[in-house]
Amino acid sequence: MFALLTSLAVAVGCLAVAAGTVGTLGGADDPDDAGAYDYVVAQDGSGDYETIQAAIDGAKSFPPGRVRILVRDGVYDEKVEVHAWNPDITLVGESATETVITHGDHFERIDRGRNSTFFTYTLKVRGNDFRARDLTVENSAGPVGQAVALHVDADRTVFENCRVLGHQDTVYAAGEGARQFFSDCYLEGTTDFVFGGATAVFEDCRVHSKADSYITAASTPASEPFGFVFLDCELTADADVSEAYLGRPWRNHARTAFIRTWMDSHVRSDGWHNWSRPDAEATVEYAEFDSRGPGAEGERVSWATALTEDEAERYSKANVLGSASRGEWWDWEE
Repeated sequence: MFALLTSLAVAVGCLAVAAGTVGTLGGADDPDDAGAYDYVVAQDGSGDYETIQAAIDGAKSFPPGRVRILVRDGVYDEKVEVHAWNPDITLVGESATETVITHGDHFERIDRGRNSTFFTYTLKVRGNDFRARDLTVENSAGPVGQAVALHVDADRTVFENCRVLGHQDTVYAAGEGARQFFSDCYLEGTTDFVFGGATAVFEDCRVHSKADSYITAASTPASEPFGFVFLDCELTADADVSEAYLGRPWRNHARTAFIRTWMDSHVRSDGWHNWSRPDAEATVEYAEFDSRGPGAEGERVSWATALTEDEAERYSKANVLGSASRGEWWDWEE
């Protein structure tokens, strides 16, 4: 049995992930079965590595098969990058609430000019076919402007039972043509906290607003048929939040859809904002089907689409993410 982390580390971890609840991984990927993994990360020195980045750097480049890394509970204050030459990496936390990757970079701290946002990540994924399960990714900078927690710029990536915590720009789902899947995740933030140009499906996720602002800011390329698709999700908010938009277009041609999503009262009745660019209204594709809850009431802007049941079928996970050559790559089973 691995030694327990110090009580101080556990206390800090609990504080960092106080909001929401996510369960612990079980079954075939049981974290107690360390032999099922190629590497184990443990801060107390009982594993192969003491930091997550060291484990990734130690993995074979362009491996012939999947590289599985178990991360034991702890608060890992580090800036982690999964390199493009490290595809097929799996990170599995010992528990979603106690396995925490955290860092506090933000726009002003980076101070690299107008593009500083893109250097603020806590976890950056560039290797294709990445998978993560049962862990938390946090940007701890607080409400100080742009501060990315999770930056994904890779294709066929899967996040299951994860928590992504931050304020502005929490999740950057990037990459033209990149497909990303989030299942049973908890995502929180203030402004544009799910943003980018990837094709991303969020299924059974809780999306939590911490301020009156904008939930999504897609920048879908004009050539891509889908941007962000929320399936059977739940939109919630802090008690003092009452004016949140579903989204605004970071770039023209932004595409965002909410399918069978429960929306609390913080969602504005008009739903969508044009980012003070009326010309964008003719190019965006903002859609809903079977929205529920108090935030689904009222009249949306005239340039949004209320889908019929037949039209909503186009937004199935298989249609949005599908790949004839790789099948249902988003399934966790290996």
